[in-house]
Amino acid sequence: MATALLLIVVFGILAGLWADGARARELATRLGQALCNRRGLQFLDGTVVLRRMGLRWTRAGLRFRRMFSFDYSREGSGRHTAWLILLGTEVEQVVLDEPEEPQPATPAPHEADSKVVPFRRPRKGP
Repeated sequence: MATALLLIVVFGILAGLWADGARARELATRLGQALCNRRGLQFLDGTVVLRRMGLRWTRAGLRFRRMFSFDYSREGSGRHTAWLILLGTEVEQVVLDEPEEPQPATPAPHEADSKVVPFRRPRKGP
């Protein structure tokens, strides 16, 4: 009798953890899609992927911390990755893998007054 009760409790805990994970994944998918819509990006594959999961103590008690990733595209070209970290059901951090755009070179204030042209080595390779 005690073994059957223990199995029922363990099964109930596992079912609760699975349902909590499914809710977190649905929330992360909606958040990723909303983020892409606000920034004019294309949310690729229509889903998120759980990359990491752990526990964290907060003032509200012990909560799951989940890291999801999803892919997006800017104007239909290229594929970039974004990271979404949830602490329970709250967004802790969002990181977009923004491609670096070349910035125009501006001389430092002390270099603008100088008459010396800096020496730059030629790049090797193709």
